[in-house]
Formats: sequence, structure tokens, C-alpha cells
Amino acid sequence: MFLAKNWKDYEVIDTSGGEKLERWGKYILVRPDPQVIWNTPRKDPKWRKINARYHRSSSGGGDWEFIDLPKQWTIGYSLGGKELTFHLKPFSFKHTGLFPEQAVNWEWFSEKIRTAVNAGRQIKVLNLFAYTGGATLAAASAGASVTHVDASKGMVSWAKENAVSSGLGDAPVRWLVDDCKKFVEREIRRGNHYDAIIMDPPSYGRGPKGELWKMEDNIHELVALTAKLLNDKPLFYLINSYTTGLAPAVLTYLISVEVVSRFGGHVESGEVGLPVTDTHLVLPCGAAGRWWSD
Repeated sequence: MFLAKNWKDYEVIDTSGGEKLERWGKYILVRPDPQVIWNTPRKDPKWRKINARYHRSSSGGGDWEFIDLPKQWTIGYSLGGKELTFHLKPFSFKHTGLFPEQAVNWEWFSEKIRTAVNAGRQIKVLNLFAYTGGATLAAASAGASVTHVDASKGMVSWAKENAVSSGLGDAPVRWLVDDCKKFVEREIRRGNHYDAIIMDPPSYGRGPKGELWKMEDNIHELVALTAKLLNDKPLFYLINSYTTGLAPAVLTYLISVEVVSRFGGHVESGEVGLPVTDTHLVLPCGAAGRWWSD
């Protein structure tokens, strides 16, 4: 398992009855989590001293219950001796603007970027479904130039704010609002190439013009297309998946068929998880497939 265990400003305190008790900086939130199918005693007193809770509706969606939570706040993450800063706010469908489990992937690929940059390489990274920019900031802080693509104008604006707060406002990042598949197809036609590709696709979604995305139906085609954007000596390739029931071995198979077959190298996949403070167990948070060169 890939375990995001180096957070100081975030922790999963406890989990029970379909919910997780989390600390985001100094604020305590309760949010639903479909992986939490156990119903263990809620002994931690923080369950009764929360700042906000997201209540899921039986008809879909849900609503926040605010007790004592600001409209926006920040947390930080130390990566390679640099501090990344993330703006958080409660918004639709239980989200806060950050997936903290992804820090384990930031650690993995930023080390590869730093090593390559220190050896004199200029590293170009393509980050697809880039959301509020966690992976973009990690790659840029390690010395890469990044093309950040997301279908949501609001998410791209949010990512820019995070970059400025992290001291990366002048970093070499292209901020693009676009459908990821269509962008990749245009890049292929333009003959552009990248040293590394990161993608964090949703299980289901729509592009800015209503383009339908469904992970199980579309991911293989996207992996095949993005493999064409890798240059002759690529550095790494990363897919993250939140799709329930999609085994990590599926990601290994996809990457092996489309990337290893072209470039050799190494591939591994596994569950991504967050440690739970009270139980010393691990909350599973999806899966990641990683490829890197020899």
C-alpha cells in the first residue's frame, strides 16, 4: 500500500458508521466515506467537538452543517524542504478542495523530478484532471515545468491561488481549462511531448461542453493516447483512481500494455491509504499505478 503518512496539518482521527473524523489544520470535520463499512464505538471526544459535518442525502448529494468553520482556511505540506500551501473551503458533494492521500504520490514523483533536474535535465510534466493543483505544485516545486489541465474554470483558478500562496506564482506552469482527452488529441497532432504524465481522472464526469467521461469505458483509450505524448526517454507515468471495484492490478495491466511495451522500465500499482490515528489502521482511498524508467 502507498501510505500518505507525512502530514502534519491533516489527519484521519477515527472512522465509524460510514463517516471519517478528520483534522484539517485546527478544524475538525466529519465527512461520509463509502469505504467505512464498519460500525465501531466512537470513543474519541472529538466526535462531539466538531466544526462542521457533511450530511449525505438518501436521494443523492447532501448538505454541510456548519458549527464553527470559516468560509476558507489554509493548511501546509512540507515537500523536499519547501512548504506547499493549500486553500480549503467546504463545497459541493463533501469536498474541501484537496485529496490529502495524494501526498504519497507527490513524494514519489517529486523525488524523481529533483534527481533528474539535479542531473541537468529539463523536465516537462503534463497533469490531467489537475483539480486544485496539488500535483502541479509538487512537480513545480521540484523543478519541473508543468502543463495543468482541468475542465473546471473554478478549479484552475483555485489552483492558481494555491500556487501563489506556495511561492510558486512565477513557476513555469501553463494553466488550461479544457477537456483532457481533446487536449491530448490536439497535443498529439501538434507533435508535442512530455517527460512525465500525471492523471487523476474521476469515476464519472463531464467536460466543459458536456463531454461524458466514465472511468471504466474511457481510461484505456486515454492511456493509449497519453503514451503517445511521452518523449523518447520519459521519466515517469502516474494514474490515480477512486473508482470502486477497479483493482490496482488493472492499472498495472493498462500501463504495461501501453507504456512498458514502448519504453520498458518498471510498473507497480497498489492501494493508496491514510493512517487512522486512533486505531493505528489504514483507511483505503483508491489506487495508484506508477511507471518509471530504468
